[in-house]
Amino acid sequence: MTRALILAAGRGERMRPLTEHTPKPLLKVGGQCLIEYHIQHLVAAGIEDIVINLAYLGEMIAETLGDGARYGAKLHYSREHDRKLETGGGILNALPLLGNAPFLVVNGDVWCDYPFSTLPEKLQGLAHLVLVDNPEQHPRGDFHLAASQVFVTGEPKLTFSGIGIYHPDLFKTCTKAAFPLAPVLISAMREGQVTGEHYCGEWQDIGTVARLQALDNFLQMERIK
Repeated sequence: MTRALILAAGRGERMRPLTEHTPKPLLKVGGQCLIEYHIQHLVAAGIEDIVINLAYLGEMIAETLGDGARYGAKLHYSREHDRKLETGGGILNALPLLGNAPFLVVNGDVWCDYPFSTLPEKLQGLAHLVLVDNPEQHPRGDFHLAASQVFVTGEPKLTFSGIGIYHPDLFKTCTKAAFPLAPVLISAMREGQVTGEHYCGEWQDIGTVARLQALDNFLQMERIK
């Protein structure tokens, strides 16, 4: 796995008014942009070829990050031109930039200290998901994990972190259009093609202004330690 995709095309509706003129990935916490944490963590894990999908205020992201040289990365941009392709459609649109091997995908609106270098080198199926404890805002979780396999049914359920490895074949029956990722994953789960792991470290879904402020406070405290 040598390439990664950061999903950064969303409008960040719940983050208004902060996202009226600033795309969500460029909002700052702990002194730098949300998306910069992902880039730095990926490079630290040896993943330097990084694709970023763009839509809402996307050119601001490209102008801010440039070619990625200052991070030790090679950044490539998958432009959606405000077509609202959703997560699945955005990944499919980016496939020409990601190659034929399995690739890592990270949601741009999460913050996590997950060590990307520990992800499996080879897929045992079509996808591998990182699951986390259910946050307060999502108590019912998403999927069940048992013996390293991810299932749609079963208890207890964990929350999908937004971090996953996907084989391009996961999308081979998809057509270029707007579609969510979840149904594609669920279909693969029912075929026994999705493995997973439970990560118990720091993970936050930055979906509201309050959560952004909480993360900023957390990171500022970490810098003081």
